[in-house]
This record gives sequence, C-alpha cells and structure tokens, in this order.
Amino acid sequence: MAEELNSVILQELRRLANAVERLAGPAPGVNDWNAADCFVWSPARTHLQPVARPNRIALKLIRGVDHVRDILHENTVRFAEGFAANNVLLWGARGMGKSSLVKAVHEDVRRESGVSLKLVEVHREDIASLPTLLDILKEVPHRVIVFCDDLSFDHDDTAYKSLKAALDGGIEGRPDNVLFYATSNRRHLLPRHMMENEQSTAINPSEAVEEKVSLSDRFGLWLGFHKCSQEDYLTMIDGYAEHFKLTLDREKMHAEALEWATTRGARSGRVAWQYIQDLAGRMRVTLARA
Repeated sequence: MAEELNSVILQELRRLANAVERLAGPAPGVNDWNAADCFVWSPARTHLQPVARPNRIALKLIRGVDHVRDILHENTVRFAEGFAANNVLLWGARGMGKSSLVKAVHEDVRRESGVSLKLVEVHREDIASLPTLLDILKEVPHRVIVFCDDLSFDHDDTAYKSLKAALDGGIEGRPDNVLFYATSNRRHLLPRHMMENEQSTAINPSEAVEEKVSLSDRFGLWLGFHKCSQEDYLTMIDGYAEHFKLTLDREKMHAEALEWATTRGARSGRVAWQYIQDLAGRMRVTLARA
C-alpha cells in the first residue's frame, strides 16, 4: 500500500515539475560567438542563433549607390578599429540594396580589418527586447553591429520607445562595442498619418510630433536611396553578368533586362537581381553568393 502511494506521489511530483518547466518557458540558449560572424537574436531563449551561410552578395556587385556605400563603409571601418562612429539609418526606395549593402559592408570590413566584427539581426517584432540584448552584448569581447531590416512603426505601436532608449543607452549609455544599423522605407520611421494624429490630439501638438521624429534623430547618419536611372540599372545588369560569367550578347541582354523591368513597373537593384536569376537559370549557370 505504501509503495503504491509513493508511486502516485512521485508521478504527481513529476507532472508538477513538467508543468513548472512549461510555465518557465524554454531554457536560455548558450551563445557561441565562435560559431559564426552573423547571428539572429531569439529573445524567447535569450539566444543568438548562428547563421552559417548568410544571404549576401559581394560588395563590388552593389552598383548605383556609390556615395552612400562609401559613407557606410568608412563609418563601419572606424567602428571596427575602435574609433567613434554613428548609428546609421538607410532609408528610401524599395529594392535599392539597403539591407544587401549592410551585409556586404560588414563582410568586407571584417575581412579587410581582421577584427572580430559580428552582425546581429533583430527582427522588427523583437525591438522591445533590445535592452536584454544590450546587456548580453556589452560583456562580449567583440565589436557588434545590431541590424534591424525594414524598420517601421504603425499606429498604437509603442515599441519605438524601446528603440529610442537602446539608441541613447539610457543612464549607462550605448555600449562602446555596439552600433545600430537599420533600414526603412520611411525617413522618420513612422507614417505621416500617425504623426498627424498625434499632433491633432496632443495638448502641445509640436511636442507630440517632435517625440515621433526624435526617433530617427538618434541615428547620426541618414543615408538616402533613390530610384535608379536606366543607366544605373543596366550597369547593375552588366556587373552581375560579368561576375557570374553570363555570356549572352550584351544588346540582347539589355533589351531583355529593360523588358523585365517594364513588366514589374520599376527599375531597382532587386529587379536587376531577379532578372539575373532568371537569365542564369535559363543558361544553367549556378549563382554562387559571397
């Protein structure tokens, strides 16, 4: 009788322990900084997931944005070398290579400098967890670029306050080994109607707008990306074709590329890359990325 009672108690204890573990959530992950140079932040486990094969292209293949490319590259070099550098907001036209440029510059500077420069991507929905991430990063012996792609905020979204605090660093200040890079289609990160709504309902309308606009002011560098000309578009096509050894007649390739852009209603780096993927597939050529 006693043995049966003990068995029942043991089963109940195990069931209770399992329930407590489920409530506690997943166990924290062990962060291995030697596993990769690029990581994705997973706040649920306070874990930095290594990315063994980052989705990126070589810096030399990004055309038509030479001026902003050089500014971003120089800022990143200074940061990697331990000198003063600014947080950067890359904003503007879709498909012009904003996120591709961040990843390509990171890899180029890391290779050239020999510095242990890491890139950590934070998903838009995880912005509120930035203070936890910074607590982890400030203790690591690496230079870290925290990257948020396609950053924007909608009505009633208060996560931007966490980003503002992280960019300023609060009372501690931003860790010396951390820099923020973000891309967005909006210069001020918030839709105009959201700022107008705040202005119309606030006691002091100008202060309400300043509160919203001050988010982008936390980025010391604003790099603008604009729709490319036909010349720039064809230069991108030629650069890809040369790099991947696509031997189609140049005039025929240009005609196809322009028709491709016309069917999509835009010329951009993304559209150029999509055409090159189609051309390489037809020619049975493998596109090896950086």
